[in-house]
Amino acid sequence: MKRLLSLTIIALVAFAMGLRAQSQPPRVSATVEPDTIRIGDCFTYSIEVARDLAQVAEFPKFRHEKREGEADVELVEEFPADTLKREGRMLYLRKRYRMQAFDEGLIHLGRAMVLYADKNMVDTLYAEDSLRLVVAPIEIDSAAMAAGVRDLKPQRNLSFKFGEVSGYLLWGLLALLLIAVAFYLIRRELARRGKKLGDLFKPAPPLPPHVVAIRALEELHHRKLWQHGNYKGYYSELTDILRTYLDGRYGIGAMEMTSDEIIEALRSLSQEELPKKAAMDLGAILRNGDLVKFAKFEPEAEQNENDYTKAYYFVEETKLQEEVPSEGEGVVNG
Repeated sequence: MKRLLSLTIIALVAFAMGLRAQSQPPRVSATVEPDTIRIGDCFTYSIEVARDLAQVAEFPKFRHEKREGEADVELVEEFPADTLKREGRMLYLRKRYRMQAFDEGLIHLGRAMVLYADKNMVDTLYAEDSLRLVVAPIEIDSAAMAAGVRDLKPQRNLSFKFGEVSGYLLWGLLALLLIAVAFYLIRRELARRGKKLGDLFKPAPPLPPHVVAIRALEELHHRKLWQHGNYKGYYSELTDILRTYLDGRYGIGAMEMTSDEIIEALRSLSQEELPKKAAMDLGAILRNGDLVKFAKFEPEAEQNENDYTKAYYFVEETKLQEEVPSEGEGVVNG
């Protein structure tokens, strides 16, 4: 019975001590190491909290309340809070800030504070001591500086050493050798084909007018302008292709002429140069184009396709035929 009573008393005392520890707010303290620095040096500002396991204490984001005429400090790095030790229900925490000052004088860092929360209460707790930091100026030893001042030394001319440039010369000679070999091989290949080195830099000869026209017609066909309702754009490009071809094929300024002027200019051509049917197809395409461009005429799909086909065969029928040498031409009889 006595043993049970003793255990009960011990449990009640421990419970009461636990309630007392929880009822007391956490203890806050702070330090500055070192408390005297020179301009530009760093120091460590530490806040320590001793609290019960059931309590909550939140470390603040550092903010220095600068007084008027007082130097300021800058935050360099903020370290995460770490646990120093644990004794029973007490937990000892620390938060460190690495800081820097660039103005001399006395800096009042004030009393460190943490945010404390317990049940339905939120409060701010402060450390007992107010911290200060002394920022001393950098001492300059004028005598030492004067003794260390010396005149500029004169420029020294070093002797030339072939080893300093031998590597560059060897690589340069190797590059010249490779260029010479490549030049020789290119000339030999060109000579085998009956060409000269200057032929490589000549611009490519212009394409024949009919080749340019056929390619433009095929591109126009793939764009499907009239199929999307763009009749004016379709006939404008179709007639411009034919005008450009006439200029290159027959040498008439068709781009600056009206449709009637083009037809009149082509009347002087022979039947071999311009077949009668081709001339009639050209006139029909030009007049249909004028109706679409100036009278907002919308042709049927069949007419659009027919005019494209007529333009294509007009170029094919009137293109300048390349002369093919007959057999035996250029052969000298012995």
